[in-house]
Amino acid sequence: MIFDEFSIKTLIRPVPDFPKPGVIFRDITPLFQSPRALRMVADSFIQRYVEAEFSHIGAMDARGFLIGSIIAYELNKPLILFRKQGKLPGAVLSASYQTEYGEARLEVQTDSLCEGDQVLIFDDLIATGGTLLAAAQLVRRMRASVFEAAAIIDLPELGGSQKLQDIDIPTFTLTAFALSDQ
Repeated sequence: MIFDEFSIKTLIRPVPDFPKPGVIFRDITPLFQSPRALRMVADSFIQRYVEAEFSHIGAMDARGFLIGSIIAYELNKPLILFRKQGKLPGAVLSASYQTEYGEARLEVQTDSLCEGDQVLIFDDLIATGGTLLAAAQLVRRMRASVFEAAAIIDLPELGGSQKLQDIDIPTFTLTAFALSDQ
């Protein structure tokens, strides 16, 4: 199946002024409602990573779980969950981060990774990079490393991809939107 960025992009719905005025939310729900589009997205990531050398897939709460779990299953890799504060049982590591909407905390269970593990981290989109930067911090605190940060969408004008690259974390996305794109 050939990946068609344009057809994927048309299934990502812009929602103006959500969750606050001035923000255009990129809703991936229609993409997941199309079996063909979901297959194109999953197959694109699978083709990229099928022969890559990494040990785990990390998925961000909550939309990152959707694609991260599919890819973990297809590539037969353990799935690590990065959750919002207070959602994981047991001992956790925590990191605070800034989003385009405010401040939040991300947690991961302390026994999720070991020294030397390499993690491919997934989210639905890269905006300011806060969530993925916090996940990278947590991965490094467990003495593991980030292989790459991947997402369906990049919002490059918000600088998240560049921030990740500035700390030596490669990024990969299937499509990008300018802030002015409707």
